[in-house]
Amino acid sequence: MIVRSCRLGDVTKKFSPRFFQSYRKMSNMDPNVIVQDAGDKGIIILNRPKALNSLNISMVNKIYPALKKWHSKKKLVIIKGNGGKAFCAGGDIKAIAEGAFKGENLGYDFFRNEYKTNGLIGSYKIPYIAFIDGIVMGGGVGLSVHGSYRIATERTLFAMPETQIGLFPDVGGSHFLPKLRGKLGCYLALTGVRLKGSDVFKAGIATHLTDSSNLKKIEEELLEASNENDIKKVLNKYQKHEIGEFSLLPHLEKIDTCFSATTVEEIYLRLEKDGSKWAEETIGLLNKMSPTSLKITLKELELGKEMNLLDCLKMEYRLAIKCVDNHDFKEGVRALLIDKDQSPKWKPGSLKEVTSDIVDWHFQKLTEDLELKH
Repeated sequence: MIVRSCRLGDVTKKFSPRFFQSYRKMSNMDPNVIVQDAGDKGIIILNRPKALNSLNISMVNKIYPALKKWHSKKKLVIIKGNGGKAFCAGGDIKAIAEGAFKGENLGYDFFRNEYKTNGLIGSYKIPYIAFIDGIVMGGGVGLSVHGSYRIATERTLFAMPETQIGLFPDVGGSHFLPKLRGKLGCYLALTGVRLKGSDVFKAGIATHLTDSSNLKKIEEELLEASNENDIKKVLNKYQKHEIGEFSLLPHLEKIDTCFSATTVEEIYLRLEKDGSKWAEETIGLLNKMSPTSLKITLKELELGKEMNLLDCLKMEYRLAIKCVDNHDFKEGVRALLIDKDQSPKWKPGSLKEVTSDIVDWHFQKLTEDLELKH
């Protein structure tokens, strides 16, 4: 559903409170995405608050055409999540895994359309502004991190936890994670460590940091902006400056030392040699992950740092199809989200058993009809 309106300043002058009550009722008729045409601006609201705005194929199939249409017609696009708890907590991987158990290829279409949307955002010619308030993981990262501006708040919680479910950091993770300082991106990708609040800004994932109480005012002022300078003035006006020290600062040197290794086995050896409490905790995190996922993740990051976003997404689509068809993804989702026993039985079960042939197979081209095309 597209709700048409005029500029916010005109709306507030011309319409009564009853209008806004009716407007909200109209907007909430859409079960998962609200697309608002606000004059020369566009607004997308992820509207599955009970599911933490987790992204499904229906949502992607509404977001992509709206963005495509607006690309040449709007001055800016704002995307945000409804409910106050999450921007978007990731893709609806449980549905994809349940389909895979039945031999269905839901993941093929979901990942294809999701990655095409990520690529479009990365090539957007107009300002694309994501309010990453609350949880932003996986698919939510893909809907935000490639855009012009990402506004974090004290409630932001970022993570790329895919290695825990037999996947890998996708949605362009192979493109943006290697660009973070030192080996921080590799550390976040392999361990799934969460960053909270101001840490998301300090890590370089968010471009701005503000209090969540400012978001309504920011949106109102952005809807009055006439050019990019106006946008920057609004965002800088509400930028928080007293934000303290990055929580990972004491460990950055260790992260660079350990995660600059060229193999996952060597990462383990360096962590064991380090012997600190942080190193022990990091080993504990890695031990929970799919050995295959750890190895393909390390390789995708190494390859991705030399590739543009669209080529990264093509590579990631090959990986996604191989993972969906393989054991570890279904087993990881089963253990974490279906049976919730937290005891996945990975195959292969150890790093030693994950040979270079297994890793390389994941990166092989698909048949021409399956290859991702932008």
